[in-house]
Amino acid sequence: MLTIIAKVWRLITPVILGLCLMGQTSWAAKAYVTDTFRISLRRGPSIENKILKFLPSGLPVKVLESQGGWSRVHVLENEQGILEGWVLSRYLITRLPWEEQAKSLKQENAQLKEKIVRIEKWGEAVRQELGLTRELKENYEVTLKAIQTLTKENERLRSSRRSKWFAMGALVLFFGLMIGLVLGKPQRRLKSSYYL
Repeated sequence: MLTIIAKVWRLITPVILGLCLMGQTSWAAKAYVTDTFRISLRRGPSIENKILKFLPSGLPVKVLESQGGWSRVHVLENEQGILEGWVLSRYLITRLPWEEQAKSLKQENAQLKEKIVRIEKWGEAVRQELGLTRELKENYEVTLKAIQTLTKENERLRSSRRSKWFAMGALVLFFGLMIGLVLGKPQRRLKSSYYL
């Protein structure tokens, strides 16, 4: 008799435990009303229970427990205070609704466009600075070449001026010698005639 009770107890224990766990409140999870429906929030987990409110698509709810295809939910965005009831579980989704995802993506897109505009402005400023830098570099190179050319020309002119002065000095000396020789010869004859 004791073995029969033990065998029955072994069979009944998992069944009772399973039923207890199914009836237990699950951990609260965030869910959303599906994208394309207005669903009814009811007082209990059946279609015979009174409708408390119609919930629009995308409304966030907190799932308090689930049983037999129904979920007891707490409406998170309710102007009239705390609102709890039962909805069909198949009308709840855990992902963010498409409309919310689209809003989020639009905001992100707008922020990225603003960043692109700022980057383009910055890029334009950099390009202008690079253009000015190139222009200054080109001006520097042209000026450097002009300075080198003028320096060479200045050296050539100084050398030419020295050569001119040297040539003029040589001419003056030459003409001085010639005048001295021409004028000096008759005087020698005269001097020499005095001594004779």
